[in-house]
Amino acid sequence: VQLQAFGGGLVQAGGSLRLSCAASGRTFSRYAVGWFRQRPGKEREFVAAIRWPGGTTYYADSAKGRFTISRDNAKNTIYLQMNSLKPEDTAAYYCAAAVGVINSAVGSSINYDYWGQGTLVTVSS
Repeated sequence: VQLQAFGGGLVQAGGSLRLSCAASGRTFSRYAVGWFRQRPGKEREFVAAIRWPGGTTYYADSAKGRFTISRDNAKNTIYLQMNSLKPEDTAAYYCAAAVGVINSAVGSSINYDYWGQGTLVTVSS
């Protein structure tokens, strides 16, 4: 599976960005796609995930109410709509795919098998 993340950029605090993650290659009957981020000097952290099929979504507390993860089956693309952005959202954002992950494990990066390159989001104050 190849994942390509894009859509990052520079935005002012309070603004919005939509990240995209295009998937190609081998497909699986059940998997989850997640977004993680790595802020400067910090460890990689979970942001949101969505199951395929089914569409169940999961969010980190920092993302709830501001970020929305969604998918376009026809385009094999997963989106992360980010609203009300804050300077602390500045990070490299990565999308990743996990095959057969259980609900309690979607927030852990070690359970993800495939990773895309990061896309940088910078939020200015």
